[in-house]
Amino acid sequence: MAKDAGTESGVPSKDYSDPPPAPLIDAAEFGRWSFYRAIIAEFVATLLFLYITISTVIGASRNAGCAGVGLLGIAWAFGGMIFVLVYCTAGVSGGHINPAVTFGLLMARKISLPRALTYMIAQCLGAICGAGLAKGFQTAFYMRYGGGANSVALGYSTGTGLAAEIIGTFVLVYTVFSATDPKRNARDSHVPVLAPLPIGFAVFMVHLATIPITGTGINPARSFGAAVIYNRSKPWDDHWIFWVGPFLGAALAASYHQYILRAAPFKSLGSFRSAPSHV
Repeated sequence: MAKDAGTESGVPSKDYSDPPPAPLIDAAEFGRWSFYRAIIAEFVATLLFLYITISTVIGASRNAGCAGVGLLGIAWAFGGMIFVLVYCTAGVSGGHINPAVTFGLLMARKISLPRALTYMIAQCLGAICGAGLAKGFQTAFYMRYGGGANSVALGYSTGTGLAAEIIGTFVLVYTVFSATDPKRNARDSHVPVLAPLPIGFAVFMVHLATIPITGTGINPARSFGAAVIYNRSKPWDDHWIFWVGPFLGAALAASYHQYILRAAPFKSLGSFRSAPSHV
């Protein structure tokens, strides 16, 4: 009996395929409308994210106590908005809404360098505009309650704040890679909201843990937009933490998923060794 084509090499056939690595620089992208549409989607999504979440932070601070949503409500606002926005924009731009996520996907060769850089610029500009809207609608309360700007809380060291940002972003980016893994998508293709749900829930859980420490950045654009509009010395003094921490956390998560869990380089080496010789 003839062997099945998928098992001739002794390796079971897969019902999914890993996409090839994205080119580092793809000049053809600049000639496609889909490229600019994705940039616009990232800008608008980050604007909405900052407006809703910072407004929630201000409202919670203004109504502290039984009448306010409290820390739990703030965490739900961040996680819920990420769920909604990833669901809405995933098919257009991938639904990054975060330079750290974009950086992690760049490291894993999921997107090109030009796309990553333009996404980050769009995200930062969207964050500034979103924070500006939040301030414009309630200027007095915005300035009185800190404008949602991130800084290390009193009683915590800079090292603790940096560690919180690294670990928090690791959790988020690790979840992004796991939720968008082609193998998982093939298995769970009948559940269309699967990827946005765990990503939003990861953001929610990280906020519960780290709001008391840093206010929870894990998103350099979110921290940058709030710092620009609030523009006070304490958030700017600590601002480097909210870039270095998320980028380190994203790099660690990308490396862990690609090289440890998926073992991509070792699979490629194994395929090369098992290829038949034509000499």
